[in-house]
Amino acid sequence: MRLNIVMLLAVLTFASCANNDNSKKENPDIQGTWQLFSATTIENGKSQTTDYSGDLKMIKMFNNTHFAFLRHSINPKDTSSFDAGGGTFTLNKDDYTERLEYYKDKNWEGKTFKFKLAVHQDTLIQKGIEKVEKAGVDRVIIEKYIKIK
Repeated sequence: MRLNIVMLLAVLTFASCANNDNSKKENPDIQGTWQLFSATTIENGKSQTTDYSGDLKMIKMFNNTHFAFLRHSINPKDTSSFDAGGGTFTLNKDDYTERLEYYKDKNWEGKTFKFKLAVHQDTLIQKGIEKVEKAGVDRVIIEKYIKIK
C-alpha cells in the first residue's frame, strides 16, 4: 500500500513537471488591450525613459493576426502628441515580429521589427531594435504594458 502511494505521488509529480514544460513552449496570450506605462529608448549609448502614467497615454491592441497602437496627450492644450499605427504580427514563443503597414511617416511603413516578448501575469514587456535608415532611427526600445481588463 505504501509503495502504491509513493508511486502515485511520483507519477503525479512527473506529470505536473511535464505540463509546466509544455506551458513554457506555448505562445503567451497577448490578445486584448494593453496600456503602456513606461518606454525606454537606448540610442547612441544614451538611455531615456518616458513615463506614461501622466498626461501622455498609449495603448496597444492585439487580435490573432494584427496589432494597433494609439498615443496621445490627455492635456487638452497639447494637440501635437497624437501618434498611431498598426499592421500584422507573428508570435513564436517569445519571438515577436511586427510588420508595420500603417503609419503617418511613410519611411516606417512596410518595415519589419523583431522583438523579444515576455508576459508575466498582467504585464507585457517588449524589447527589440527599431531601425529605419530613411528616418535616421537606430535604437533599442523596451516597452512595459499593463493589461486593461
